Amino acid sequence: MRRLRLLHWRPSGGRKTGGALTSSQGNLDNVDQQTKAMLKQDEYVTVGSHGLEWAGQNRRSILVSAAILLAVILVAVLSIVIYQNRSEKASEAFGAAMQTYQTPLAAPGQPVPPGVKTFTSVTDRAKAASMQFLQVANQYGSTPDGRNARYFAGLTYIEAGQNAAAEDVLKKVAGGWNHDLADLGRLALAQMYRQTARDAQAIDLYNQIAAKPSTAVPAGVAKLQLADLYVGENKTEEARKIYAELKDKDGKSAAGIIAAQKLNPGAAQPPQM
Repeated sequence: MRRLRLLHWRPSGGRKTGGALTSSQGNLDNVDQQTKAMLKQDEYVTVGSHGLEWAGQNRRSILVSAAILLAVILVAVLSIVIYQNRSEKASEAFGAAMQTYQTPLAAPGQPVPPGVKTFTSVTDRAKAASMQFLQVANQYGSTPDGRNARYFAGLTYIEAGQNAAAEDVLKKVAGGWNHDLADLGRLALAQMYRQTARDAQAIDLYNQIAAKPSTAVPAGVAKLQLADLYVGENKTEEARKIYAELKDKDGKSAAGIIAAQKLNPGAAQPPQM
């Protein structure tokens, strides 16, 4: 019988086998990387396509929104430019009114240097200035100088003896949002009420200021004015209570020092020689 020779297959060598496996694994890795890159590219394409499709569908709304935003920016810039321009004009007009208010007085026939403007009385000067201040207030009321002009219009109306006009203007100032200017308006209005024998209204305004004071008109100023009103009405006890309160609670302030002097007038006088 013939003997069958069994042939056993053996790997040709460790190195060659390992090299073949490494090469095959590298090929698989390259395929995976290429596949991932293609999938990622497809994802970008899909997202981009959806984005372009959305932009196309919403093009009109995008353009409208951009136009609205641009319009808002333009309006804001234009508003700032207009406000600055109005503020400059208001400042010039207010300065001219103040110049009139500070014009010197000269008696009739008194020699005056050439080119120098004068008034013959406080009343005439106040009337001229009040017209200018009111014009500034009406034309530029939204600017700081316009608001200040309304207050000065009230003051000059008082000087001109036009109390009805002064009251109307100062009430508008007292009702304004600027707390400092509003308190100045209340203080001037209270002074006019005292001059026209309306003490009850003046007292009410002084108490309003004292309850909610401002930087321009501290509580002590309003209380001193109120105490002075009581002194004029011969209500010395009410006045002394106010002076004592100011002295005890706010003794180091100007109002407290004045109150202490009012309580003890002899202490403020120099000794007699």
